[in-house]
Amino acid sequence: MQIIDGKATSQKVKDEIAAEVTQMKAKGGKTPHLAAILVGNDGGSETYVAAKIKACEYVGFKSSLVRFKDDVSEDELLAKVQELNDDNDIDGFIVQLPLPKHISEQKVTDAVDYRKDVDGFHPQNVGRMSIGSPAFISATPQGIMELIKRYKIETSGKHVVIIGRSNIVGRPMSILLSQKGYPGDATVTVCHSRTANLKEVCLQADIIIAAIGSPEFVKADMVKQGAVVIDVGTTRIKSDTTKSGWKLKGDVAYDQVAPKCSWITPVPGGVGPMTIASLLQNTLKAAKKEIY
Repeated sequence: MQIIDGKATSQKVKDEIAAEVTQMKAKGGKTPHLAAILVGNDGGSETYVAAKIKACEYVGFKSSLVRFKDDVSEDELLAKVQELNDDNDIDGFIVQLPLPKHISEQKVTDAVDYRKDVDGFHPQNVGRMSIGSPAFISATPQGIMELIKRYKIETSGKHVVIIGRSNIVGRPMSILLSQKGYPGDATVTVCHSRTANLKEVCLQADIIIAAIGSPEFVKADMVKQGAVVIDVGTTRIKSDTTKSGWKLKGDVAYDQVAPKCSWITPVPGGVGPMTIASLLQNTLKAAKKEIY
């Protein structure tokens, strides 16, 4: 069993980006600029946005944070999105989800200029990704693809079972891994809460991607010997043993599953760190006007 180290890999990606930004600036180029819109005071969102700002500083990006109270109107938020669309200094921006219930997340996502949509959520980017055109790919799937590439995990002809069908992870992963080329050329099965015989399906998998949001859902009796297991789950559970009073649990029962695996991602320290690294990659791509 070998560990896929997302923390170390994300650091390599950030160092590569920092080196490229230094070169861009030395040639008189523009400093990449990432903005984020944060509505309300959700703890998880606050932590994630703070980490993004810190990562921007590390690689030499400019970053901006636009804050709104959770009673902001949908019209006011959409007006700010349009303002960022029109701001030539901002290369890419994100609207941190979730949003309050009185605001349509789809309407806000659709309002973002797809050329600045570094989260990769806009229908234009999703559509372009699905046919293999240049696109911003959402951060978690892109981070997983980066880990597969850098650890040289074989995907061609392999059976990949994805547990979870969200628009953010499950569906894009199924498209990316079934496309021609590497990493891809896999046979992909997408499972979800209505899948019959889930255990039997998982036992056929050469690669399992668990993205169902249920802590320790994948048990050892669902994984065949030598499988690759990628755990996307990040559920906060209460803990008396940590200073914060909580700890992260993945969708995989790591201690019992790991001994059966050829490769496995831990939680924390696996897929999680790669999401911010991927967001930085997308922002650099936006600054270089690679999506048109």
